[in-house]
Amino acid sequence: MLPFANMSGDPEQEYFVDGMVEEIITALSRIRWLFVIARNSAFTYKGKAVDVKQVAQELGVRYVLEGSVRKAGNRVRITGQLIDTTTGAHIWADRFDGALDDIFDLQDQVASNVAGAIEPKLRQSEIERASRKPAANLTAYDLYLRALAQSYRFTEEGLAEAVVLARQALAIDPSYAPAAALVGRCRWVQRVQGWGALSAADVAEACRLARQALEAERDDAETICQAAWTLFFLAGEWAMAAALDRALALNPNAAHAWLARGTIRAHSNQPAAAIEAIERARRLSPFDPYTFHFDFVIAVAHLYARRFEQVIEWADRALHEQPRLAPAMQFKVIAFAHLGRLDAARAELSRVLAIDPKLTIARVREYAHFAAPEIVELVVTGLRLAGLPEGDGA
Repeated sequence: MLPFANMSGDPEQEYFVDGMVEEIITALSRIRWLFVIARNSAFTYKGKAVDVKQVAQELGVRYVLEGSVRKAGNRVRITGQLIDTTTGAHIWADRFDGALDDIFDLQDQVASNVAGAIEPKLRQSEIERASRKPAANLTAYDLYLRALAQSYRFTEEGLAEAVVLARQALAIDPSYAPAAALVGRCRWVQRVQGWGALSAADVAEACRLARQALEAERDDAETICQAAWTLFFLAGEWAMAAALDRALALNPNAAHAWLARGTIRAHSNQPAAAIEAIERARRLSPFDPYTFHFDFVIAVAHLYARRFEQVIEWADRALHEQPRLAPAMQFKVIAFAHLGRLDAARAELSRVLAIDPKLTIARVREYAHFAAPEIVELVVTGLRLAGLPEGDGA
């Protein structure tokens, strides 16, 4: 990372810029899969006109973050851009405006926003790089990135291929925690979507790998939150909330950890806390590949608060981003049914069954074991009113 340029020469602004750069370096260093150049090395380029490709060669980095700060009275405008030095392409750029009334607060806000915004952009750039590598040269990291790309497709075939690729990564490096955690995430998505018949062995493997990831990876917030999610959804382990606390202590800017916290808070019938966590996740990563999940968790929070109209609104937002999201359709069914709009509930249920034709009340009870009993009854009652079959000989 290169120091942001001070365009005015103002000593006060110089102090602000130096402090902000240090905060950004600290925030980026908390993303454990990133290699971030230390402050002393980065600051050797301060005040110099530099060629980013030369900087990349001298520091041994693939990406460079640079920017500038301008001041007008008590206001500052900060611009930043992330450059892939191998191609010269700008993979992220943004600007931030603020007042110098509280310098430390503004530095914190900018650092948090920059770190949260560029992490998914960097990950996507790494995925694209891995996709171009010859198959014979793939490392465990490359295979994990390919698996991640397949999971982002959010299709039955994509999730199945992601599991295959993650297992290939583990065959190369059995201790590679991100791949182990990704298997679990794919499995619980497959379960809630009704994509493929998960065996008891599949679920047991996912939980075993999630526990392995938690034991092996003590510093990576992303891996911790993915593993915690798996154990919450597939094993009903409420203690995973503590693992998320650890993830957020390691990296307070980890959007997916905030998403996971919001999910667990929603299912524990804490709608206000859930929505607060999700809105923080959204601020940190406004263009996240899981944006649809942000909206869906807010729908979940509203359902548990019995705000059925808001459930429909937020489920529709999630479905606009991801039309195949079966749980969002289910929550619309439940909300319509509790509002007495049974024709709409039945119509929505037909869409759910087109994706998951084997869905029954019994199956919903089985995979909703992580929710409180009164919440399960709220869900089941709505689905039953809409005409979902009981299943399992009922």
